[in-house]
Amino acid sequence: MDISVVIITYNEQDRLEPTLKSVVDIASEIIVVDSYSTDDTIKIAKKYTKNVFQRKWTNYSDQKNFANSKASFSWILSLDADERLSPELLEEILQLKDREPESNGFSMPRQVFYLGRWIKHTVWYPDRKLRLFRKDKAYWEGEFVHERLVIEGEAKKLKGALLHYTYSSIHDHLDQINAFSDLAAQKLYAKQKKCGWANLVLNPFFGFIKSYYFKAGILDGFAGFVVSVLHGYSIFLRYAKLREIWKKGERIEVFPS
Repeated sequence: MDISVVIITYNEQDRLEPTLKSVVDIASEIIVVDSYSTDDTIKIAKKYTKNVFQRKWTNYSDQKNFANSKASFSWILSLDADERLSPELLEEILQLKDREPESNGFSMPRQVFYLGRWIKHTVWYPDRKLRLFRKDKAYWEGEFVHERLVIEGEAKKLKGALLHYTYSSIHDHLDQINAFSDLAAQKLYAKQKKCGWANLVLNPFFGFIKSYYFKAGILDGFAGFVVSVLHGYSIFLRYAKLREIWKKGERIEVFPS
């Protein structure tokens, strides 16, 4: 079982190298597709692979599907530049390489490092992701945000965690929420969804309750509280921006990739 590790990047000089180091023992090749970074991302990538491509950014799904098309081998491990394999996940994948698996893909729990600790509860965990899959049996879909891997047939579960070093600070987290809520609002508008007061008041409140109490975020201390509050805030923001779009009368065209 040969594996092509595929990563898309943009200005990831501070996070890319640990990601690349974490996969060198299982990668038969590494593919990096960069969206014209202005930092040292390309220089770092070329230390680990000659398969570095530059391509203008379109959207997450299209960029990842293009990156997959560059893979030479039948199995792909798709990672973001802020993700790394835990030692346990690395060992599981190494064991898979000794045979040809019967399933078409494998999911793994993703665990986030946030505000100095690993988040073990809230809506962030376990955040299972399908990342190891047969190239000809899966593709990415989604025009706006939160791309999803569509896979044909069975996908089995791995136990080892995919480690996610996503936000360096609350400020960084808020910046990401602001950017993603734009895309989420556009996605809702494209589906002709409307925003009522329940979306602005009840949905954010119950989003917090779900994360902090039902998903036991309270056990993650201050970090769990912040994650839960900002989860509710992100729900509020996407619907507030959806309402803004309708009031402005903007028209968002959605074209197939």
